[in-house]
Amino acid sequence: MVDDAHAIGVLGKHGRGSVEHWQVKAEHMPIVMGTFGKAFGTFGAFVAGSEALIETLIQFSRSYIYTTALPPSVAVASSASLKIVQAESWRREKLVSLVSRFRSGAEQLSLHLMDSQTPIQPVKINDDQLVIAISQQLRDQGFMVGAIRPPTVPKGSGRLRICLSAMHTDEQIDKLLDALESVIDQ
Repeated sequence: MVDDAHAIGVLGKHGRGSVEHWQVKAEHMPIVMGTFGKAFGTFGAFVAGSEALIETLIQFSRSYIYTTALPPSVAVASSASLKIVQAESWRREKLVSLVSRFRSGAEQLSLHLMDSQTPIQPVKINDDQLVIAISQQLRDQGFMVGAIRPPTVPKGSGRLRICLSAMHTDEQIDKLLDALESVIDQ
């Protein structure tokens, strides 16, 4: 099973996520989960798999399925987003450029980057209290950067969650890197 929340709409020539990016055959990835709340700009999620899997989920997860159904308007918006993701590659191309710029700048600052080719760039701080302080200092400078800490991640592995968007500019990436340098140097 692959949780492709960070890759759907972003990775691969056509935005098909990890399967396309890593050129994995469909039979080697029988269950793919993803979200509409990132690259698609709507909300909700999906599970893709065999007919037997989907039928099993419907039959044994009824309380979950019937209490979280997407409104028809969101389904239509997600479908429209899918068409845009497939037809327009400029957002993916820009994200690749921004991720590269951020990673290059972060490496020059000797930040501990985790391995990610997606617009979600985790920066390990390895101090669960310090990551909160850094996140707040960045927020004070106008940057919304999440502090990820236990129980979401193992104890002692707190990290910043940098979320890039195709709407960001090179200048904004550079300012974020400057802000990171100033708060981490403290």
